Amino acid sequence: MKKTVFITGASSGFGKASALLFNSKGWNVIAAMRTPQKESELSQLENVLVVKLDVTDILSIGEAVRKGVEVFGNIDVLVNSAGYGLMGVFEVSDQIQIKRQFDVNVFGLMEVTKTVLPFMRKNKSGSIINISSFGGVNAGAFSSLYSSSKFAVEGFSEALSHELAFLNIAVKIIEPGSVPTNFRNGIEMIQNTIEDYNAELASFIPKFIKRTEHLSKATAEDVAQTIWTAATDETVKLRYVAGDDSQYYIDLKTKKAEAEYLRLMRN
Repeated sequence: MKKTVFITGASSGFGKASALLFNSKGWNVIAAMRTPQKESELSQLENVLVVKLDVTDILSIGEAVRKGVEVFGNIDVLVNSAGYGLMGVFEVSDQIQIKRQFDVNVFGLMEVTKTVLPFMRKNKSGSIINISSFGGVNAGAFSSLYSSSKFAVEGFSEALSHELAFLNIAVKIIEPGSVPTNFRNGIEMIQNTIEDYNAELASFIPKFIKRTEHLSKATAEDVAQTIWTAATDETVKLRYVAGDDSQYYIDLKTKKAEAEYLRLMRN
């Protein structure tokens, strides 16, 4: 029997690249997205079901999963790819922005996972693959909301991996670096209104880019290949890094003494 993957955020970026890759490998693909009526490529492929899903809408999650199982019979792999980035000065962020960051990146991911789990539990098999970031390991300036949401994804995924191991359900974490996708182009910047932050905020992005400009960056297709590996390698490995820049920042956090790590991050 063909295996089936359910992918959120499948309209672009990692999600779409993964949908195309899994389909090319002969899998059934449930491609979930907020605006399926705008999708013209995936909807033309055999064994691809495009469904409407907004991770902040519980009813749409339930309906998308129900349709997918109705058509393909099961869900073997879940890829939680939907997400977005909110960057900027924390002091000027508002409650609506904070809530949306966590609703999409954390609570939506949890709700999709919770909805899919009964099918995997019934079959005593499956893989849940959550998209994090090097920002889920190493939190930099002006990423307090985004990084804290990804730290939450990391903690949730790690704990869940232990909780589901006896059911033969694997949980994997993907940690991409800076990848040219619609996600990066769509990063929301908090409008700063406090003059004290202006100079540091203006210099941060150039310094951030310069630090890893000599390192290779993963493409969306590279990340999709990493997701494919995580879904099919049949190992207990938890974390998968995509991109040399991601590895650089993770190594700063995990291989340097804390004083040296803090000095490098604040320089």
